[in-house]
Amino acid sequence: MVVLTVEQVLAYLKELFESNPTLGDLWILGEVSNLSRSAAGHVYFTLKDGAGQIRCAFFRRQNSGMKLEHGAQVLAHGYVSLYQQRGELNFIVDFVHPQGAGVLHAQFERLRQLLEAEGLFDEARKRPLPPFPRRIGVATSPTGAVLHDIRTVVGRRWPLATLVLAPTPVQGDDAPPAIVRAIEELDRRGNVDVIIVARGGGSLEELWPFNDERVARAIFACRTPVVSAIGHETDVTLADYVADLRAPTPSAAAEMVAPDQIEIAMRVGACSRALESCVRRELEDRREALAQIVEALAQSGPDLDGPRQRLTALRERARSALARTAGERRAAVEARTLQLRTLSPLAVLARGYAVVQREGGELVTSARQVRAGDRIAIGLRDGSFAAEVRERHGS
Repeated sequence: MVVLTVEQVLAYLKELFESNPTLGDLWILGEVSNLSRSAAGHVYFTLKDGAGQIRCAFFRRQNSGMKLEHGAQVLAHGYVSLYQQRGELNFIVDFVHPQGAGVLHAQFERLRQLLEAEGLFDEARKRPLPPFPRRIGVATSPTGAVLHDIRTVVGRRWPLATLVLAPTPVQGDDAPPAIVRAIEELDRRGNVDVIIVARGGGSLEELWPFNDERVARAIFACRTPVVSAIGHETDVTLADYVADLRAPTPSAAAEMVAPDQIEIAMRVGACSRALESCVRRELEDRREALAQIVEALAQSGPDLDGPRQRLTALRERARSALARTAGERRAAVEARTLQLRTLSPLAVLARGYAVVQREGGELVTSARQVRAGDRIAIGLRDGSFAAEVRERHGS
């Protein structure tokens, strides 16, 4: 026989309740009664229906901003625990929603508030989209109209971009982990500039994978900017809240991430024309400024007309003096030439005289300088010849 203390039994029951997966994530529908609020801000009440009741504790950290009224029908989320000091069973509440909203809506609102409190929806952390993406990641079903619409829009607006598909189911119980893997795969590539997470329209149940906490946290952890395009414009999911930008439809998402090539071409053309006009205007301004500087220099410089006239007169006088001197020198040269011609031995030779030289070149000017048998050279006006003295006459 095993004997346990009260404390041991209560501790065992507490652990048993809190470790049970069903009792640890529980939604309970009931009517609020015995409502009270402690000085610390904690709310205590009873949830009951026609067959029973359970004591509830709604602590201040979770109940901020929520108003409960006695007799209200609510849907409460929390877990079952045991208050050991009194041995009481308690339902620890972390979220309360009016009954009429439905279970899925209550689940959505509870998770939305939880993620918002953690900062997953903060506008300050949302990043701008790249202006000219080269690779666009798409996490969606490989079949259906969504991928076709995105491909068509991107091909028309920005054909320079390449689509990188990460195929995933977008509805059903297997969809949330598959969507998470697709997002992580695209982000892990490192060469994708922006990611579109998309699916077509559907009911709340069909869109529910995009309200899954795992999907929301995967988008939040993504280093690449994410655009959500889930369902129609009126459909809002947690993925839309976390994404850097929400598009009302998949086609609109493609238009958001892909710039319009026609608009870009027009903007480039306008910039080119503006630049050309600016350069032309700058050149005109510089040309006018240069003309003003030249005119100012001309006006501020010395008067050169007088010196230019004097220089011209001096040049003419120098030219005249040079011509006169050259004429005089030419006449003197001609006179000397005539005189030299007159005195030249060639002129004498031309009159019939000859020049006689001994063999050594000695000029013979007297008959006494030669004897019979001497060889002599006789020079005439047009040449010379050799001769031999046969006999000498004279003293």
